[in-house]
Amino acid sequence: MKLSKKAEYALRALVAMGREPEGANFSIQDLSRSEQIPLKFLEQILLTLKNGGLLRSKRGVGGGYQLVTRPHRITLGEVVALFDGSFDPLPGADHAALSEVFGELRQQVNQWFVDHTIANIIEKERSRESVSFDI
Repeated sequence: MKLSKKAEYALRALVAMGREPEGANFSIQDLSRSEQIPLKFLEQILLTLKNGGLLRSKRGVGGGYQLVTRPHRITLGEVVALFDGSFDPLPGADHAALSEVFGELRQQVNQWFVDHTIANIIEKERSRESVSFDI
């Protein structure tokens, strides 16, 4: 399984937004620049995230995008499904045993996606940043 660039960029944008205080506004231009995501591509991604109920937009001065849901409630599976659909390694398999084995894999992967959130990624970033070497 390989994530699409849209799904990867969506996750990166959500992580960037999740790092900031709740209620912060994000302009498309600032997110594009800070996360090095092409502007036109990011516009499409943010619109999909908005239509998926994860963001809201505000027009005018001081406007931009805001997270609707806190980072600890946004699962990776929810985001990936918006862009890449559900994980199904062997859709419509005619072989019963293969279908059963890959069905188990599908359940495990989907559970992993449910168990991991945007907040988990932010926590990993922070733990890496806090590592210090004292001599």
